[in-house]
Amino acid sequence: MEEGIVETPEELLVKQHRKEKKDLQAKIQSMKNAVPKNDKKRRKQLTEEIAKLEADLSQKHEEEFRQLKSTADTKVKEMINGVETMKVEGGEQEGVKQVRVTKAQKRRDKKAAQEKERESRIAEAEVQNLQGERHLEGLRLAQKLAQQQLQIKEISSDGHCMYRAIEDQLAQRSNPGLKMNMKELRSRTADHMRSHADDFLPFLTNPNTGDMYTTDEFEKYCNDVEHTAAWGGQLELRALTQVLRLPVEVIQADSPTIKIGEEYDSEPITLVYMHHAYGLGEHYNSVERLKDQSNTEDS
Repeated sequence: MEEGIVETPEELLVKQHRKEKKDLQAKIQSMKNAVPKNDKKRRKQLTEEIAKLEADLSQKHEEEFRQLKSTADTKVKEMINGVETMKVEGGEQEGVKQVRVTKAQKRRDKKAAQEKERESRIAEAEVQNLQGERHLEGLRLAQKLAQQQLQIKEISSDGHCMYRAIEDQLAQRSNPGLKMNMKELRSRTADHMRSHADDFLPFLTNPNTGDMYTTDEFEKYCNDVEHTAAWGGQLELRALTQVLRLPVEVIQADSPTIKIGEEYDSEPITLVYMHHAYGLGEHYNSVERLKDQSNTEDS
């Protein structure tokens, strides 16, 4: 493991909980598959059993988070004291063995620190939202996707999530000609919007004045789509359906599925749109086939 990327107890617990949730969803799907659809009595019992399993797991996670939080302050103080002691004891030796850090190493360290901070914020949000909207949204989405033999495939929340989710969906297809990375998708989206300005410009307005974007404002918008981590939405999805000539469906927990590009008769790209992801705002994820069906059926 690289130095400086040690996971905190909160992050480890969050990872454990995510795995347990995925395992439970796989088990639930196996239980559903084992009951005939026309057996109404058994289906009703199954619903109650599933609700109990989910409630028990949620209660278990809450208790584990409470135990972790109750000792967190003490552990932080111990870690700080330990670091200060190491600094004092190793001060002279550090001065003798000081090594010049390269610019490349500094960049790697900075990137690792940023990723560490992002993971810490996600872990903190997991604790705060265990019984909040994010947790409930995740349960509803998992149940909705399981009906289609699908599960969420998590995408990093770095501002590029919509494009990375589409990149992942294209990678799951057998057609190598459709594969594009995030940067290519952003570039193709921006180029298409520029060349079809009349289709997109009327839907963009200045938030301060309410007026439709000027030509210069529209060009800046397209440049941001191409070169920055500007968040993608329905306009960009519409452009991408036309670029890829593929339909896109966006599944949400509490709303009907949004379908874009229905004029294209192909297997759709499937995305999951989350309103409360990680407590950090709205977010797109990809999907994949539900895993471990055979294992759960044997257990």
